[in-house]
Amino acid sequence: MKIKSIIIGLFCLFTITSCDQLKQIGTSILTNPSNYEMGMGLKQALEQGLFKSFDAYSNPAGNPALAFAFPGDAQKIINLANKAGLGSVITKTTDKFNSAISKSFIAAKPIFLNSLQNMSFTDVASILITDNQQAATDYFKTTTNTALMAAFRPIIDSTIKTEGANKEWSKIAGIINNIPFSNFKVENSLTDFIAARAIDEMYKMVADEEKKIRTDLNFRKTDLVKKVFGYADDELKKKASGK
Repeated sequence: MKIKSIIIGLFCLFTITSCDQLKQIGTSILTNPSNYEMGMGLKQALEQGLFKSFDAYSNPAGNPALAFAFPGDAQKIINLANKAGLGSVITKTTDKFNSAISKSFIAAKPIFLNSLQNMSFTDVASILITDNQQAATDYFKTTTNTALMAAFRPIIDSTIKTEGANKEWSKIAGIINNIPFSNFKVENSLTDFIAARAIDEMYKMVADEEKKIRTDLNFRKTDLVKKVFGYADDELKKKASGK
């Protein structure tokens, strides 16, 4: 009987221990995302910011923050142009530049998505668990900038030439650059400037959305994004407390 009691006791002890272990494992599964979940959660969050910027740039003229602005002191250019009687021409040319920006973003989507697909778990971990609120945007700048410039430049250049904006701007630039007693000069060709500005503004929109997702729970739209960034929040708190 004693042996039987001991066996039953050991069985119960083992069962209780196993249940506790299973409970701990279950809790871990609920709180800690897997490597796959971390990758997918981050990608969902980044797509949220990317697609928002794609949508915004479908009509950049409708958003003052995105619409084309001339390099340097834009107001000075406008003032000089108005004095030279070029106000309506400036508006017409600006609209064509906005059209070029909008068309160039057709090429942006596959470049960004390719960058997302090639993101390693090491990249994911360093992007998620950091105090840098635009770590993902910085990653995109590193992995997409060259490809975006290469893709944007010919589209913008072709659109500008097709719509005649290059000739219009050349005339405007010539008049502005020859205004007496003015040291203010503008470039004769704006293709590279337009491409660079479009890319910079796109990164800015992604960075703004990334910051919202990191700091405001209301912007975490899916359960997976909530889980992954919630986990990142907890890890950062542990790091800050030295645990």
